Amino acid sequence: MRYQFVDCRWDLGDRNRGRELYLEGHVPGASFLDVDEDLAAPPGRSGRHPLPDPDDFAAAASRAGIGEGVFVVAYGSMGGGERLWWLLRHFGHDDCAVIDLEAWLGPLTAGEEGIEPAVFEPEPRTDDTIEVDELAARLDELVIVDSRVQERFRGEPNPIDKVPGRIPGALNAPWNEPVPDLPAGELVAYCGSGVTSSVTVHRLALAGRDAKLYPGSWSEWEQRPELPVERG
Repeated sequence: MRYQFVDCRWDLGDRNRGRELYLEGHVPGASFLDVDEDLAAPPGRSGRHPLPDPDDFAAAASRAGIGEGVFVVAYGSMGGGERLWWLLRHFGHDDCAVIDLEAWLGPLTAGEEGIEPAVFEPEPRTDDTIEVDELAARLDELVIVDSRVQERFRGEPNPIDKVPGRIPGALNAPWNEPVPDLPAGELVAYCGSGVTSSVTVHRLALAGRDAKLYPGSWSEWEQRPELPVERG
């Protein structure tokens, strides 16, 4: 089996910053996948980072050297590495792990890399996501986990959420803090747009618990004025 490091750093406020960081210094041999361009579809009614089309993701993964017989080691910032981990599993590629770049003790390389393309064949799962209408209909049945920071969870005004607030009944597990003990039940994780909630899903998986991802997350929910909003 071949190993492929993939750099998925990104910045919510600067779409170019991820690639800039990659060019400044990355794990030798690492390819780069852009959270906005490669790991999401264009923003719209389904939120800021909808799931990418299977064929589009397959093309990006192939270009990044990901295919059969390749073990992916993803790293990023603000959930970028976990987003790739989640998408790979969603599209049928379980050979993937996530590392923290700050824990990398080896050298870094600047500039572009000559990545050998692979062939990625997507096989989408149907059991790892929940869509907005089902979620809205099952609020009382699910353990809903909001991965945003506490201020956004409470519904305090902020420059990101057009409608401050949270999904009613949600529990807060900020993506940049350890995941708290969560009640038994069917878990659903969401955040602002489905990226940092991948961190929560990844940590829960490491702890032996499965959680579905609500891909549209708050950036979809807030666009539906008929849906309830909780604050405080």
